[in-house]
Amino acid sequence: MTVAAWLALVVFLGAYTLIATEKVHRVAAALGGAGVMLLIHATGAEAAFFSPSTGIDWNVIFLLLGMMVIVGVLKQTGVFEYLAIWAAKRARGRPFRLMVLLVVITALASALLDNVTTVLLVAPVTFLVCERLASPVAPFLIAEAMASNIGGTATLVGDPPNIIIASRGGLTFNDFLIHLAPLIVVLLAVFIGLCRVMFRKTFRYDPDRAAEIMALNEREAIADRRLLWQSLVVLAVVLAAFVLHPVLHYEPSVVAILGAGTLVAVTKVTAEDAIREVEWPTLVFFAGLFVMVGALVETGVIAQVSRAAVEATQGRLELATIGLLWVSGVLSAVVDNIPYVATMSPIVADLVHANGGDKVLWWALALGADLGGNATAVGAAANVVVLGIAARNRVPISFWQFTKYGLVVTSVTIALCVPYLWLRYLV
Repeated sequence: MTVAAWLALVVFLGAYTLIATEKVHRVAAALGGAGVMLLIHATGAEAAFFSPSTGIDWNVIFLLLGMMVIVGVLKQTGVFEYLAIWAAKRARGRPFRLMVLLVVITALASALLDNVTTVLLVAPVTFLVCERLASPVAPFLIAEAMASNIGGTATLVGDPPNIIIASRGGLTFNDFLIHLAPLIVVLLAVFIGLCRVMFRKTFRYDPDRAAEIMALNEREAIADRRLLWQSLVVLAVVLAAFVLHPVLHYEPSVVAILGAGTLVAVTKVTAEDAIREVEWPTLVFFAGLFVMVGALVETGVIAQVSRAAVEATQGRLELATIGLLWVSGVLSAVVDNIPYVATMSPIVADLVHANGGDKVLWWALALGADLGGNATAVGAAANVVVLGIAARNRVPISFWQFTKYGLVVTSVTIALCVPYLWLRYLV
């Protein structure tokens, strides 16, 4: 590697260490790392702010901003209180049943929406229902973030890396459903079992609290019915536009901003109230992280590491598939899986061509990159958003609190992918 590549790697590892150890605030670490990358010319203004492959992903930033505004308006209607009471009553006040319900809802929603939008919608409900049941909220939020990443793996639109893979590999929405959705159903069931073990101390049933919940009328929680209907119509149009992206060709970020602007324009909600719920520290953290990872791409660090791993398995499809699965899982736990997949996809395309067009390598890349995002607190966008929401609500989740569970979930789910890929495609 070049001197610039080594320097970029040292800066990234230093910033990542600060984030992981929480010696300084993660926003300060990300911004500081980004600043140093620019200072040592590992990246420049053009590459950091305007390049689609090595710069800040403004689509992600504005998607988050738009959806945060919509969620902020929805919060004023009382609909999240309604959903919290409804969910708690369906679970009959039992915390584990509630977690299963929220995990399944999150995973299914993430298969149709992007996983970040899903956690933005589910998190407010989680805070309210856990408060009602006097249950710690952190385990529920962690489980939902992981469920969103697992569920999003099942479809083309569920996780951004899948869109990149579909474009490079010529894959359709139905291809993802046929090849990945059956496995994701199994992984989700296994994940629920892991939640029962990992968070077992959380599931303390309080009969008195449960009786209070069952006596509540969720309809009384709605504070503004007119605003609720206006918000739901806008949200429905936004979600429909997400699903119809292959037909409409509007980026999710454009749809989210249009939806947020429309909602503020047609309702009595003021601009100040609309942006009050925006997680500005989370957006800034993402910007810094994108610049740092972009510098690794710009200096060739990610490409060199990926190429070395692929070259070691050339000519052996079985080894290439399983190796790509695990390497993708490990690297996606450390760097954002979007630039990783963007870097790896040309290499995988060449490998697929060299192996007679066998598409198992695309599925290995998708599974490794998507599921690997669960391993650490910064491995996937949904994880970062959940940590930001938790901090805003004064229930901070530390890097290692998330990661100690994430490493278990990622190891188990990726390990289960090995026999699936082997038996379905390689034997």
